[in-house]
Amino acid sequence: MHRAIGKGSGKLLSTLLGDEDADRIGDRAKELHSRFYLESAELLRPFDRAPDLVRELAGRGLRVVLATSAAPDELKELRRVLDVDDVVTGIVSGDDVDATKPDPEPVIAALEKAGTAPEETIFVGDAVWDVHAAEKAGVRTVSVLSGGIGPGELSDAGAVAIYDDVAALLAGLDDSVLIG
Repeated sequence: MHRAIGKGSGKLLSTLLGDEDADRIGDRAKELHSRFYLESAELLRPFDRAPDLVRELAGRGLRVVLATSAAPDELKELRRVLDVDDVVTGIVSGDDVDATKPDPEPVIAALEKAGTAPEETIFVGDAVWDVHAAEKAGVRTVSVLSGGIGPGELSDAGAVAIYDDVAALLAGLDDSVLIG
């Protein structure tokens, strides 16, 4: 199950259950997930220094776009917890795309919101599916280990740099590919 995390919910369910069962119970599973997620929203916390990283990047003139496959009600809670709407260039959600990771469509939508070319853009993610989606869109990926995926897997997938967590990325920002 853990290896499927990072895929969009439909792809995750197909991976775990097979296409037929995912089609049969997918809507109900998504509904239950959303209900549990919202009931537990008060437990959500941003990764250590994540808002600081977003603010620092935006403060340096970089265009930051948040990309998630979260449903609108879940996205509302994520935005509340992260509290960086005032500095991001845009947000891509599951409502903005038809295909989810590992398809490149979310990354392409983020590129459009940022108004940047793939070769000028860096995607930050914590799953191999992030790396695969970004790579298909021609975008390099910096990975953090917060998703529980090992550095070898992320490197093998094509990550150009790997950090222990968001705080380590922020601490090493001046020497990172995000700035260089």
